[in-house]
Amino acid sequence: MSFGLSHRVLAVALTLALAGTAAAQTPPAPADRAATIQAEQDAAWEAARKVVQRGPVDIPLIDQGTLALPEGYAFVPKQESARLLRASGNSASPTLIGLVFPLSDEQWSASIDYTEEGYIRDDDAKDWNADELLTSLKDGTEAENQDRIARGFPPLAVTGWIEVPQYDAATHRLVWSAKVVETDNPRDQGTANYKTYALGREGYFGLNLVTSTATVEGDKKYARELLSAISYSPGKRYADFTEGTDRVAEYGLAALVAGVAAKKLGLIAIIGAFVLKFAKVFIIGFGVFGVALAKLFRRKPRDGGVS
Repeated sequence: MSFGLSHRVLAVALTLALAGTAAAQTPPAPADRAATIQAEQDAAWEAARKVVQRGPVDIPLIDQGTLALPEGYAFVPKQESARLLRASGNSASPTLIGLVFPLSDEQWSASIDYTEEGYIRDDDAKDWNADELLTSLKDGTEAENQDRIARGFPPLAVTGWIEVPQYDAATHRLVWSAKVVETDNPRDQGTANYKTYALGREGYFGLNLVTSTATVEGDKKYARELLSAISYSPGKRYADFTEGTDRVAEYGLAALVAGVAAKKLGLIAIIGAFVLKFAKVFIIGFGVFGVALAKLFRRKPRDGGVS
């Protein structure tokens, strides 16, 4: 629901995880690492192919709501999505529900999460300042850089808004997008993270679409279509909140842009940049692009899988 991971870091991290080997041991030869990575990626995608759901179909979102997946989209459930992420050398958030991909040649992917933090008050959306939110997002990303560097990820920087935060009080939907670049890579054109949220009584759904800055303007419509396809079940809706008895989150709406989001933005940017750079080499993580994915999921099943 990351960005700029190198081949060596990805290979070592994934191989050690798969083999259960202590970091202090001698790592396998590069050829062996590459073979192990490729084998697990192939296995992860085969597992995903067997359970993928293609729209139009209604997909239950835990006990909170439903995703009315439109035609032309594919949904991979949590367990198989988490395996895809691990096969790319990344970790899966415990809030992950699944991954969505286009069954076409568009080059984007999206994660769906649910965070049970309680009711998010939206009063601060009336008078928030986009420049101040951007500064907080930049500062939060910078504060996470030492941890990213220690884990082998490149430092990142938020360079500006792709879309300033917009909140629709009638539908309780929040949309925003920022550009993230690797600070040590002058050739990095940046990764676009188009983040959307649907607020509910007990928490919120987050849908994050990862794409390139070159195509984000055209890809926004997919994120908004998927966001509008998410609905809460009766009793779980934002309007069902009961003052005095229901749990209220410790932060407001602005934190989903400048606070809580900053910690998640780094991982999303790293995965996105890596995918955009190496999509022709690896089919990984969030970034299985349309043509390859469509071919994979349109294969005729041998044993009763997806047709």
